[in-house]
Amino acid sequence: MAMLSRLTPRRAIPLTRGYATPANGRAAILSKRPEDVVITFAKRTALGRAKKGQLKDTPVDELLHALFKATFEKTRLDPALLEDICVGTCHPPSPLYVTRAAAIAAGIPVEVPISTVNRLCSSGLQSIVNIANAIGNQQIELGMAVGVESMSLNPRPTPEVVPNVAMNAQSHDCVQPMGWTSEMVARAYKVSREKQDEYALISHTRAAKSVASGIFADEILPVELRGAVVSVDDTVRPGVSLESLAKLKPVFMEDGSTTAGNASGVGDGAALCILTTRARAEKEGWEVVGKYVASAFVGVEPRYMGIAPVAAIPKVLSQNGLTKEDIDVWEINEAFASQFAYCVEQLQVPIEKINPNGGSIALTHPLGMTGTRQVVTGLAELRRRDAPLLCTSMCIGSGMGGAAIFVNEASR
Repeated sequence: MAMLSRLTPRRAIPLTRGYATPANGRAAILSKRPEDVVITFAKRTALGRAKKGQLKDTPVDELLHALFKATFEKTRLDPALLEDICVGTCHPPSPLYVTRAAAIAAGIPVEVPISTVNRLCSSGLQSIVNIANAIGNQQIELGMAVGVESMSLNPRPTPEVVPNVAMNAQSHDCVQPMGWTSEMVARAYKVSREKQDEYALISHTRAAKSVASGIFADEILPVELRGAVVSVDDTVRPGVSLESLAKLKPVFMEDGSTTAGNASGVGDGAALCILTTRARAEKEGWEVVGKYVASAFVGVEPRYMGIAPVAAIPKVLSQNGLTKEDIDVWEINEAFASQFAYCVEQLQVPIEKINPNGGSIALTHPLGMTGTRQVVTGLAELRRRDAPLLCTSMCIGSGMGGAAIFVNEASR
């Protein structure tokens, strides 16, 4: 397969059981142990359309401040019990200063430390991984993982590298616009404009139906900002059709196929998870809504950044003794329809299980938030289906990919 030559891992990792792994498979993952890293709260803000939507004038610190306050009001958690906070975010200036300031203003004591992490599109997931690892290593018992981004106020800055770095072809590709990588994937893997629009339509249609039916209310925590309550996404466009998508012009190359309709939207928002051990949750009487199992990150050729889930997903599955058939719901980020279509077809996962309520093409992709939002969204969907296993995944700017496994433990 031509794809394999463009992936950094030196050997293909099969999607089927049989690969040597210390994990014990589905039964062991679904069992409950006192040392499990569990999630007691998983919510997000409503999403806002960048530059035009309800959060366009809301800086990261103001959004976090509102989300923290709403979280403590909803959970009645004493913020002094928190032992660490990790915030995934990409482009706000001085992110650690503003996130810590927001935390303190929301009533989190100065004794509670905070860190920020930037792994681009997986920053929110990385925040969960960092807190989960700290709990698993017995450094802390209770922590908060957050993902946030204001793409309205902090758009992606243009990366710059010195000439002797740029002379390296792969290094050059690392810093190119993400839309350029979408076009590279479309060309290399022959993903037609028609196919991209077809996959985009699935996302738009599902998201519009979910908004109309109020499904997202299960995962959205209303927040108060400047006297108004924000509780419904304003990013989803109803009435999208193949005909309307076909009329859109390419954005990144004149002869390209990536458009505003088949690429992820630019947006604003925040999401968070509270994590602890099962033993601590049971002791305190906290409801357990999910369990963190494992994650995996990979590198791929930077110009084909979007295909990375094809490497990351098999890695996390095989390391935990799972097959793709074990997974009940998938949240695979739709950075671009070109890469999303390719990944879905390479992984051979039924589209009915992937992003059942739409993905980033329709909902938008606030970079630091998405990795956390996918967990919040996926756990909410598993709860509705009364099903246990979630796999989340995303490609990551500069040529990487991430994937993670979670268990739903909330009752309907």
